Amino acid sequence: MGRPFSRRHFLLSSGAVASAGVIAARPRGGSSEDPGVVVVASDNGLAAVERAYELALAGTLPVDAAVAGVSLVEADPADQTVGLGGLPNEDGVVELDASVMCGPTYRAGAVASLRNIMHPSQVALTVMRRTDHVLLVGEGALRFAKQHGFREQELLTEASRLEWLRWKESLSSEDDRLTPEQAEAGFSGVGGGGGKRDKRETGTINLCVRNAAGDLGGCTTTSGLAWKIPGRVGDSPLIGAGLYVDNEVGAAGSTGRGEATILSCGAHTVVELMRGGLHPKDACLEVLRRIATRTKQRHLLREDGRVAFNLNLYAVSKAGAFGAACLYGPHRYAVATKDGVRHEDEAALYER
Repeated sequence: MGRPFSRRHFLLSSGAVASAGVIAARPRGGSSEDPGVVVVASDNGLAAVERAYELALAGTLPVDAAVAGVSLVEADPADQTVGLGGLPNEDGVVELDASVMCGPTYRAGAVASLRNIMHPSQVALTVMRRTDHVLLVGEGALRFAKQHGFREQELLTEASRLEWLRWKESLSSEDDRLTPEQAEAGFSGVGGGGGKRDKRETGTINLCVRNAAGDLGGCTTTSGLAWKIPGRVGDSPLIGAGLYVDNEVGAAGSTGRGEATILSCGAHTVVELMRGGLHPKDACLEVLRRIATRTKQRHLLREDGRVAFNLNLYAVSKAGAFGAACLYGPHRYAVATKDGVRHEDEAALYER
């Protein structure tokens, strides 16, 4: 049992409406009692799931509740994987990515390589609401954000700047460039790789909401892989990779190595496996198995042949079932239901 909710009244976000007329499917093989609001997120989202839960409970549209939740993490300089204070690219510049998706309308919005704006999730929501596009990038995304009243600010905090300097001064081999020899020698199903990705700083927050009517929404936001090549875009702003929502089935998202999620169409595949009848946890595990067996480049493998990076997938079904899984455990994720706000253990494909 998690800690009880305070019954604070949050203001409904602008443009949010209560969804109506949708009946949630009942969990198969379980109680006929409706689970009510269910929110799942990555482990850095404990405060975020609480905020999203209470907003959804008050009638806020799930996608708006999700953005309100992750905005807490984007504004927290102590979290160096998201928003303000995020670890920068190899030039010392913070570049942010985010996506949102709304189940009832089947619409989405996203931004990538966005600089100087603390809340890319809110810009992505504005892209969804105020354009006929899905994804805006770079300078165009920044101009759009400024046109809609978002304020530019320096995102590199002193702590993140010192982390970047430490990396630069170490002449780290943990960069994203491959020599021709590394690229040519990189396709082997056995070990012997450098495994240099094992200690790379990743992060992100994914948050998915299922309201009491069974409507779904989600958001993924990140500062991306630390020390990335400028302009690198991971899975977080790509609909179907770092986030996917189908209001008839469920919602899913990811954190961790974005390139692996892109290649597997991770979030979309999780939702399609749930459509086929798998529990959210089992759907996440199946996608991770595929990633583990299809990763062939030596620099992404440990000496024992297993992948040298971690990846987390999170999912909630229309019926209210939820789960999460990672390549390497133990790992936790954040949950908010009528039973409270808490961390739960993710299923793990491998133990470290």
